[in-house]
Amino acid sequence: MKKITALFSFILFSLCMVSNLQAEVSTGRLAPDFRLEDTHGQSHALSDFLGRYVVLEWTNYECPFVKKHYSGGNMQSLQKELTGEGVVWLSIGSSAEGNQGYFSADEWNKRASEKNASPTAILLDPYGEVGRMYEAKTTPHMFVINPDGVLIYAGAIDSVASPDPADIEGATNYVRQAVHEAMAGKPVSVPATKSYGCSVKY
Repeated sequence: MKKITALFSFILFSLCMVSNLQAEVSTGRLAPDFRLEDTHGQSHALSDFLGRYVVLEWTNYECPFVKKHYSGGNMQSLQKELTGEGVVWLSIGSSAEGNQGYFSADEWNKRASEKNASPTAILLDPYGEVGRMYEAKTTPHMFVINPDGVLIYAGAIDSVASPDPADIEGATNYVRQAVHEAMAGKPVSVPATKSYGCSVKY
């Protein structure tokens, strides 16, 4: 009986911890820490970058909505712009092996090079642990974290939810807006939006 009670208590505790973790993934609260390996075998923890702005980009190069932003260089130019301002940009692949968007480390590097992508690192999350932690639903799904480790933006990359590259011009880029407003000492005017794109292929 004691073993059953202890097991029940452990399960209840675990469920509470998961519930609390999910509750923490909201703007205005500390972003959950994580550690993942990049495509070169180097380990990165979010907490390694305290003191700097961090952008998390959930990506899948096979997704038409991701292609929208990479085909004409929109995502790459934003990566270069923000990393040039000292921002850490972490692209994360959470597709499970065998699903669309899953690549080996070498294939990620090859494709990123072909696209002239400029993230700080591409992080591998093939079991979807970090994706689920952040409740990443789409590719792209964007998160901005301030130097104190607080999540200040979560959602879509911009204001036009379509796969058409022609719609980029004239759209509000929420990631750029959040970073620049925060850097200027202003409150982020749009801290959360509904992300759009392909579902993350967990």
